[in-house]
Amino acid sequence: MKYLLPNVKNILLVASGKGGVGKTTVAANLAVALARNGHKTGLLDADLFGPSVPLSLGLEGQRIKAGREEEKEVFEPIERFGIKVISLGFLMNKEDAVIWRGPMASGALTQLIENTRWGALDFLVIDMPPGTSDIAITVTQKLPQAKAIIVITPQQVAVADGRKAAHMFNSNHINIPILGVVENMSYFVPENHPEEKYLLFGKGGGQQLANEVNVPLLARIPMVSGVCELGDTGQTVFASSNKIIVEAFQDLSEQIYKKCTEPAWPLKPVF
Repeated sequence: MKYLLPNVKNILLVASGKGGVGKTTVAANLAVALARNGHKTGLLDADLFGPSVPLSLGLEGQRIKAGREEEKEVFEPIERFGIKVISLGFLMNKEDAVIWRGPMASGALTQLIENTRWGALDFLVIDMPPGTSDIAITVTQKLPQAKAIIVITPQQVAVADGRKAAHMFNSNHINIPILGVVENMSYFVPENHPEEKYLLFGKGGGQQLANEVNVPLLARIPMVSGVCELGDTGQTVFASSNKIIVEAFQDLSEQIYKKCTEPAWPLKPVF
């Protein structure tokens, strides 16, 4: 079977069943972590109705260069922190709302996927829209060779929504392998007391979902003082002085690399 993006070795769909779980933060910092480990990496912002990758990487207000190639429009991704980045946010003003029906949004996303000059990549990380909408279905249909990572927070409402995302990927119509679960905001670590952990959102949700889906819990990402400010000013967690958050994303990238280079994929989970 001929796939789109044949020059991309691994495509990672960073997904969630709901908004507000830090999916974009995980996607952006995972992409940077992979690049820091020497992998050629791209980041596609597929959350068309809320493209926040430009802000999180300090690229707000940037515009991509477009040209013509074999009778089609092509886009040149913007490079930042060693990764190639593309987002609908580079084609519109930050105050503009995307008022599109499903087919228009799916068509725009298809253009971003197919018409971007990614070049040869080891990893393409895709920041998926929350939920199981038309856009999510379009990505999985266009890129059936992709693998999914589900991001949730510890509380049960996030587990319930993450479960729906897992069912989507494992459905007969989609059938995308799930690499594992990332539990974001697992616990809070005060900057002046790094040895202390506070479970602000409960505990165990990530492991619970991982057990249900029969996949590993890839990481428990802590909440660390200053990380929100870093994201709001276009910096990654690697600018943080707190080693806990830095090591969490380094470990996550290494886990992802190992999973993607395993010689054989395990049997598809059965619900």
